[in-house]
Amino acid sequence: MMRWNALSRAVLIRLKQDPILYASLFLAVLSAFFVPVSKEYLSYIDFRVLSLLLSLMLVVAGFKRSGAFSILTAALLRAVHTSRALAAVLVGVCFFSSMLITNDVALITFVPLAVMLLTQAKLQRLFIPVVALQTIAANLGSSFTPLGNPQNLYLYSLTGMHALAFLKVMALPTIAAFALLCVSLLFIRSDPLAVPADTGQQHIRKRRIFPWVLLFFLCLLTVLRLLPYGLVMVIVIAGVILLDHTILWDADYGLLLTFLFFFIFIGNLKNIPAVSAALSALVVGRELPAGVLLSQIISNVPAAMLLSGFSQNYVALLYGVNLGGLGTLIASMASMISYKVYSVTDHAQIGKYLAIFTGLNVAFLALLYAVVALFL
Repeated sequence: MMRWNALSRAVLIRLKQDPILYASLFLAVLSAFFVPVSKEYLSYIDFRVLSLLLSLMLVVAGFKRSGAFSILTAALLRAVHTSRALAAVLVGVCFFSSMLITNDVALITFVPLAVMLLTQAKLQRLFIPVVALQTIAANLGSSFTPLGNPQNLYLYSLTGMHALAFLKVMALPTIAAFALLCVSLLFIRSDPLAVPADTGQQHIRKRRIFPWVLLFFLCLLTVLRLLPYGLVMVIVIAGVILLDHTILWDADYGLLLTFLFFFIFIGNLKNIPAVSAALSALVVGRELPAGVLLSQIISNVPAAMLLSGFSQNYVALLYGVNLGGLGTLIASMASMISYKVYSVTDHAQIGKYLAIFTGLNVAFLALLYAVVALFL
């Protein structure tokens, strides 16, 4: 009982530290003064998105507990012998893994690993460029797939787009992003490593990972609309309880509540004729810049939810809110994860980190925006 109470308190503490959650709650309550609460509120809520988000968060948390990411990283690091190669692996694993495990989980997992390995190799000078590039890589890599980040999952569900069509739409910015990351890594000096790259992880039995692979496969089939989302969510929750019930507390319930409140807020705005008409006139035809600019202020997940209520040009919205994750520190809330990890390292230079992080983000944003705008 005491353990459950401790876990409950941990969840409440995380919720209290989420300003976007409180902003979405305020907007939902404010909008309710103009559109009285009724049964119609239920029609605002996309239960498929909420179910998929919860299922994926729980399965990815299970992957992390099972040691799957440690096995992956250890395999990648066996061939690393130079500082540039180490940086490339650390950035690359964020780019590619975020396509399946989401950008925030990729950063939670691999940024601390980067700090540990760079410290072992006496390459503390690379903390800032590597962590900044890892953040950019996770935000851009996650944009490629429907389950890479919350805004993609939401827009994918909203549009009813086929998975292959989604991948084709996002292939251009993803390929361009990968090319830019490769060029950026060339600016990191290639020196022999002072010590062998080592994750410090003990051998982990692979059979512990298999149940999570199976549950992830079920989630993937749900994303592809081949299985009902409600059934899969029940199976995932039951699996988590059987395998490790404490993983239930690892899900980001603040994000789920944020989605819920934004569903209510946006649904109410659409039911206020004057506001709906004004926002539609403002957004339609300007989805790409609107997505980028709004993301800089409120981050790209709420930006996607808000703008999608007033435009059906979902391709431009996808580009806008995914590129919008670049720029300011709050443009993608996943970027805060990297910042927090770096800020507690020994001799952290916060001002220098923010300057380099912002400079790299703005450079990537400008170049990718030009590529996407030319394509559109």
